[in-house]
Amino acid sequence: MAVSTVHTIQPLNSSCSISTPTKSHLGFSQKQQVLFFSKRINTSSSRRSSSEITCSAEKTVVIGLAADSGCGKSTFMRRLTSVFGGAAEPPRGGNPDSNTLISDTTTVICLDDYHSLDRTGRKEKGVTALDPRANNFDLMYEQVKAIKDGVAVDKPIYNHVTGLLDPPELIKPPKILVIEGLHPMYDQRVRDILDFSIYLDISSEVKFAWKIQRDMAERGHSLESIKASIEARKPDFDAYIDPQKQYADVVIEVLPTQLIPDDNEGKVLRVKLIQKEGVNHFSPVYLFDEGSTISWIPCGRKLTCSYPGIKFAYGPDTYFGNEVSVVEMDGQFDRLDELIYVESHLSNISSKFYGEVTQQMLKHADFPGSSNGTGLFQTIVGLKIRDLYEQIVASRAEALQTAKA
Repeated sequence: MAVSTVHTIQPLNSSCSISTPTKSHLGFSQKQQVLFFSKRINTSSSRRSSSEITCSAEKTVVIGLAADSGCGKSTFMRRLTSVFGGAAEPPRGGNPDSNTLISDTTTVICLDDYHSLDRTGRKEKGVTALDPRANNFDLMYEQVKAIKDGVAVDKPIYNHVTGLLDPPELIKPPKILVIEGLHPMYDQRVRDILDFSIYLDISSEVKFAWKIQRDMAERGHSLESIKASIEARKPDFDAYIDPQKQYADVVIEVLPTQLIPDDNEGKVLRVKLIQKEGVNHFSPVYLFDEGSTISWIPCGRKLTCSYPGIKFAYGPDTYFGNEVSVVEMDGQFDRLDELIYVESHLSNISSKFYGEVTQQMLKHADFPGSSNGTGLFQTIVGLKIRDLYEQIVASRAEALQTAKA
């Protein structure tokens, strides 16, 4: 691996960067920005340098989203980017098989691009894509950190169509970078540079029902092949993917309904929004009265509910030793325009105006999960991330002004 030039400067007070022509470790020329802190910047005409010194509150905010394959990451990304405005699209003029999505504010990169083995290589070595040995965590860390520090990178592309590793694509630092995939919280170095992290936790029963619906109905797979595929992935999922949820700031947990006895269809879902307490720039959503334990059945004149109805719950809990607040929804909506009644009873949802959650849900009514808690909680988490981003930018700007004073 080629080595890029890095200028290390001792942190002091205000956030600044130094831009120097360099080569990235993937070989392209660029200006490399290395963040540092300084109370005062002295320049001298007698010291010639091609470096460019800048100070700014802008620095990429990095969000991590972890989940197994087929658990709704793509839908969540579309909801998230919609909150920030502008459609997320593949890089223009680039590889048509790129996994990257770019909008005005966000860039979403798929961590499958950091596979170190292509499909044939994994088969030869007898490992799945979930196995850390099939992934290049050093490169993942280096590039995510570089983007966060304002440095463009040449990111590889894993081609899901051919199963091969394609030539890299240029990724410029956005305002918000979302890294989504199997391992965003596996490597501690990457965890440490995340500003916020989310885990989509789909129970085995629901995951099985979803795969049957998708792979049998849409792809013509047999029930036996679906079961075999799930069982083949399960040991690696349990070992490498599932443990990451202990590090997440928010977990969206999808479970079978408790409103229908012995339900095995997976059409009606019970969804939990598990929110870690004490996270910087994040205040958990609550129902009615913060810190209380609430059970609420809203069905009636203001919310149409067909069988089996809807039930909400809220209260404090512990999750992997952390204090959390949990909002739960069991059941599904009949009419999304009535969701505003539920929205009005939720607090700390970080909306800009009354009814914004309902508006977002109606805007994407055709997205999977729009009638149940998956769509509702994904939308709310999107609003919370927007608020988190604005708080981080404001705090950096305030620190910069203080340093200049």
